[in-house]
Amino acid sequence: MLDPRGTGLSAFPADAASCRCDRQVADVEALRVHLGLPRVDVLAHSGGANLAMRYAARHPRRAGRLALITPGVRAVGVRIDWPRRRALALRRKGEPWFPAAFAALEAINEGTGGDWEAIAPFFCGRLDAGARLHHAAGRPVNGEADAHFAAEGAFDPEATRAALGAFGSPVLLLAGEFDLNSPPGAVAECAGLFPRATLVEQPGAGHYPWMDDPGRFVATASPFLE
Repeated sequence: MLDPRGTGLSAFPADAASCRCDRQVADVEALRVHLGLPRVDVLAHSGGANLAMRYAARHPRRAGRLALITPGVRAVGVRIDWPRRRALALRRKGEPWFPAAFAALEAINEGTGGDWEAIAPFFCGRLDAGARLHHAAGRPVNGEADAHFAAEGAFDPEATRAALGAFGSPVLLLAGEFDLNSPPGAVAECAGLFPRATLVEQPGAGHYPWMDDPGRFVATASPFLE
């Protein structure tokens, strides 16, 4: 597993600007060379899917299958506006945690609040202790690396979309039914950019489908990669 620069077990570079998404494409290629593989299948989650798509666009003959799990879509210019997120959030109004979480979500959208932990339930299809711990562990601990990843110039949607339109390998895009970060509609729009895309929406899942229903997730992802 490749930890992006400044995260996980990867060191923080002397030049923080090198944490930018497009500048990390070379890291993926360097790992392929290091492993001695002529082609690599790539599984990427959330923001990492932006990097995977930029890699496939730049190195189409080196990238094999792409499995994009609840993917971030900024690299291809898919916009996720507030009405789309709000409509998805309202589908969970029957949950006991909904009033407080929705109030925090609206405050973040309006720029009057920033309680990101309060909206954590929206990222989990099945909210239990394990899901809460997993979500907390996934929050960025290096704000500088996180900020630089999507800095100006990190994405070139027009060029990336054009390149992916000619990408010949199979692509799996897995969306979570209730994923507020990567709504199913946005993932479907992204799927439409690939000639050989398979779109799967996992029922009852949020942003971490392997946590919400491990069996269903494996049944989708493993056959694709095999």
